[in-house]
Amino acid sequence: MVTGIGAVTCHGAGADTLWRAMTAAGTRLPDRPADPLARMDLPLISLVPDPDLRAERATRFASLAAAEALSDAGLDGPSLAAARTAVVFGSCMGEPGGNERGRGADDGWQPPFRLASALAGELGLFATVHDIGNACAAGGYALGIAADLVRAGEADVVIAGGSDAYSRVALGCFNRLGAVDPERCRPFERDRAGTVFGEGAGVFVVESAAHARARGVLSSPDGAPRLTGVAWSCDADHPTAPQADAEQVVRAMREALGAAPDTVGCVVPHGTGTRLNDVLESRALHRALGPRAARVPLYSLKALLGHTGGASAALGAVAAALILRHGEVPPNVPLKEQDPECEVLLPQGDAVPLADGARRVLVNAYGFGGNNASLVLESGTPTGPSGGSAAGERAGAASGGGVGSVSGGSGSAGGGAVVGPGGGSGGVVRRTVEGGGVS
Repeated sequence: MVTGIGAVTCHGAGADTLWRAMTAAGTRLPDRPADPLARMDLPLISLVPDPDLRAERATRFASLAAAEALSDAGLDGPSLAAARTAVVFGSCMGEPGGNERGRGADDGWQPPFRLASALAGELGLFATVHDIGNACAAGGYALGIAADLVRAGEADVVIAGGSDAYSRVALGCFNRLGAVDPERCRPFERDRAGTVFGEGAGVFVVESAAHARARGVLSSPDGAPRLTGVAWSCDADHPTAPQADAEQVVRAMREALGAAPDTVGCVVPHGTGTRLNDVLESRALHRALGPRAARVPLYSLKALLGHTGGASAALGAVAAALILRHGEVPPNVPLKEQDPECEVLLPQGDAVPLADGARRVLVNAYGFGGNNASLVLESGTPTGPSGGSAAGERAGAASGGGVGSVSGGSGSAGGGAVVGPGGGSGGVVRRTVEGGGVS
């Protein structure tokens, strides 16, 4: 079960802030970081509104999003300490700040992938911690591992998600690859020219049903989202380019969807804005969803936030939970002209209600090295724009704290998303489906 969600993006802190940005569908041009060493043609990134590039930004974003998720779940330090708690975080670059800045003679090297360890230390947890570093699918893998830990009885509560911040190395590499759009991140547009990075973090609190029931947060589970599928695969083909036939991408989607692709009401695609990715994913969606593919609305999150790297799958899952909660797909950031090779539905102008019987959202994330992850979230009855669960109403707003605060709106997303993982694995793809073994 996921009893709490949290988010930090270039629009500010808080899942409710993210939802307001999604419904506004405004165009946000990327920033140019105040970094004198960023000597590259297109130093573009959508920054979280926090001016200090020298601080450990990825850790701070993870901390703030986790604080909101824990508040949303109604969990505090003593309750976490009393439970078997784990922390799992995915990231492309980890915490690169200190190593990229250089160091003095007395400074020691710091491992960049330490977000989970830092968060556990901040919360005073003697916990199982996992830092996942498999590129832009890392947040999706983190959520899958969290579900596994709960399903296997290894943890009662898992704080899981993804976080990434400004990295001169990452931005420089994409400049050298010629993969940065000079305007902004424009997935599925005809004249798109690459991606544009963004900062942010997305966090779920994953909890066993038994632990949640024991503290009384399951009084109204019918309208809460559930994670009914998690699958991943690997192309094992090229270090940066997706496999031309997209076979493993399709396989991950099919495994996550199970036997009911007709019940998908929305897709949050990987959709990076690169020439190759968007076309391949569009075609893969047609193979995975069948004849309905052209009629299933997509919500292109990266057009709103930029490509948040290892946080992208986690933020996509947060966006999916919000879509299910409100019962509608927000309008996309307007496209000038959609690529005719991308035969997918991208609603613009008005929100599209989720159809009855189609209250599942598919979230895709793909990374360098051929790492693919697909998640499926499902909802019962939507609560409506002002609704929320008992956990969310009790939690109230999360206003910062942790190792740092970020300006911008913050608050509870309205209610904890309830997830029921379970299931098994097989072959290259590992799949988690709703079922026994969690409670």
